[in-house]
Amino acid sequence: MRLQLLALLARGPAHGYELKLAFEQLLGTAYPQPNVGQIYVTLGRLEETGLIKGEDVEQAGRPNKRTYHLTDAGQEAVSAWFAETADEPRVRDEFFMKLALAPFSGLADPIALINRQRRQYLNTMRDLSKLAASEDRENKISQLLIEGAMLHLQADLDWLERCQQELE
Repeated sequence: MRLQLLALLARGPAHGYELKLAFEQLLGTAYPQPNVGQIYVTLGRLEETGLIKGEDVEQAGRPNKRTYHLTDAGQEAVSAWFAETADEPRVRDEFFMKLALAPFSGLADPIALINRQRRQYLNTMRDLSKLAASEDRENKISQLLIEGAMLHLQADLDWLERCQQELE
């Protein structure tokens, strides 16, 4: 979450709740929403490491609010993050480990595991389809997030089919 907060702060100073709202507006309901408490804890840590600087802003009749802005080090960190490529393909998949260990342990049937996982993926795909239909069509980022998740699920379903063919 720390690098995502730095990226949001690249637009300009903001306080924790504004950053939470920015996440929600950008990603929609498809993405798990961060807890505002988690955001404030992360902001504190980013400030301790010198990636952001906080400033108390007075408010009439209300407690001061703390706004944060990127430091030069924070700007460098978020720029480096954008320059990095994404993680390698997931080869430490928990389901695959269950599938590989099921015959070894004798405690689970691999085909039953595949069928259970397939049902889970199909249920998740159905839920995402409903979410895509209800999500704001103007929020292209949210729509792309949902579409990407559905494409990953379809690839996982295809892979499960391949596993079942090999194991039957």
